[in-house]
Amino acid sequence: MLLTFFKSLLSALLLLILVACATKTVNTERYNLPETTQATTQVSTNAEQVLVIGSIRLAEFLDSDRIVLQLDDITLHQARENLWAENLAQQIRRGLRNRLSSQLPDRLVVSDSRGLNQNALTLQLEIEQFQGHFNGNAVTSGQWQLQDSQGKLLVIAPFNIETTLASDGYPALVRALGSNLDKLAEQLASQIQQR
Repeated sequence: MLLTFFKSLLSALLLLILVACATKTVNTERYNLPETTQATTQVSTNAEQVLVIGSIRLAEFLDSDRIVLQLDDITLHQARENLWAENLAQQIRRGLRNRLSSQLPDRLVVSDSRGLNQNALTLQLEIEQFQGHFNGNAVTSGQWQLQDSQGKLLVIAPFNIETTLASDGYPALVRALGSNLDKLAEQLASQIQQR
């Protein structure tokens, strides 16, 4: 009887060891896009010029919490353990608002125009690429459009920005995508100042 007990105990212990070996620990990392390094300028809510950051539409494969890598000319991979900490469209929208606020000091840049009586320009973006690329770059592309307060289209233009990663890994990719957002904000500010 004692021998049967030890055999059962040994079998249970072996089963436990096998289960422990088969179970892989998953280390999930979550990332936010870096904030702008430029100081944000305070603008009065009475400013005559208002820019509203409108909708940010993401390609379907980007509309997820997974960071995307392009592995070759046709293969996209959504990471399982390297995720966005917050909705990507919201991060891009907030990042553009902060970056454009610092680059357009004479303009009130907001995400929501409720309560403001001024005529406002509205900026909308469609993001087609926001990913790592097999050539070692972070790629951001799509199209933006600017509308007046009546919804009349003033300008529509494509953008395509690439930044070389400083090193391997997801932190370097996220920082390079943040750099792409910096460059996009510079392009947008230049166009908006002409309006």
